Amino acid sequence: MKGPVFVALDTVDPERARSIAAQVRNHVGGIKLGLEYFCANGPSGVLAMAELGLPIFLDLKLHDIPNTVAKAVQALRPLQPAILTVHAGGGRAMLEDAKAAAPSGTKVVAVTVLTSLDDEDLAETGVRGDSHAQVGRLTELARDAGLDGVVCSGREVAAAKRLWPAGFFVVPGVRPAEAGAGDQKRVMTPRDALDQGASILVVGRPITQAADPDEAARAIAATL
Repeated sequence: MKGPVFVALDTVDPERARSIAAQVRNHVGGIKLGLEYFCANGPSGVLAMAELGLPIFLDLKLHDIPNTVAKAVQALRPLQPAILTVHAGGGRAMLEDAKAAAPSGTKVVAVTVLTSLDDEDLAETGVRGDSHAQVGRLTELARDAGLDGVVCSGREVAAAKRLWPAGFFVVPGVRPAEAGAGDQKRVMTPRDALDQGASILVVGRPITQAADPDEAARAIAATL
């Protein structure tokens, strides 16, 4: 892997996704394909992106009953994603079944608290305590269920790493100091997130919406 930055190609347009990925391929460690891309282009769209030779982070955030999630993960096996996400809120049995169904080379990581949510949002869903406490609880659950790691914001990754020293930590909502937060509420700069314990950093719009995506990716890599 060329570095910890995975560029989030949050688009339904396969040509745009491929164009951006081709431009930044020398300055990123992989590409993240989300739910919108997968719904629009399916498994064949993922395989087409894999032809670029970069690791694929398939960010589908699977969340359903254990049997359904296990069958969904089995259906994804031919894609051989480097990283696959499920929701920690699905519970221990779902997490265990997802990991058991995944290819041996795929890291299955559990989404703890979306970076678009803050403490007030969590309270509205009935979660007691703040985001830090919830991330801690779900990190321990994912660890004990045998997953590879978790997805959490940069603000929680240091505490999560203390709970799980050997865990793999995906940090989204990463923004260079000069970039706006967009719809993310719990953000951090790439350098700070890495220093706090992130294993990989997910960067989207600061790269994909830049006038020169390659230069933007190069600039972020230089800070690391």
